[in-house]
Amino acid sequence: MNIKALLFSLGFSLSLTVAIESGVFLLAGKRDKKDLLLLLLVNVLTNPIVVLSFWLVALYTDWNTYIILIPHESFAVLTEGYYYKKYGNCFRRPYLFSLAANMVSFWVGELIQLVWR
Repeated sequence: MNIKALLFSLGFSLSLTVAIESGVFLLAGKRDKKDLLLLLLVNVLTNPIVVLSFWLVALYTDWNTYIILIPHESFAVLTEGYYYKKYGNCFRRPYLFSLAANMVSFWVGELIQLVWR
């Protein structure tokens, strides 16, 4: 994969994740603009790390996808939940919100990949 393709992939993944998780945020009845900005910032922090490290591990090992996926997604959920708890205004259950938003984002991404193939 060349650097242009890698950057496109990372940008597309981040954009899609932010769009989907923002939708989850709004569907959950949240309207705090600072918390929406927090959602954007935590995804800018976690998404590129998760996506890039996932693909590097998948590329250089022959590990089962789920062995790679579970710790990466857990990192995202726990990190985002921590920041929602520490800095958020409207997250009553920040780790549950993080889990739900990441699950929706993950499964929509899987569905897109299934249709795109």
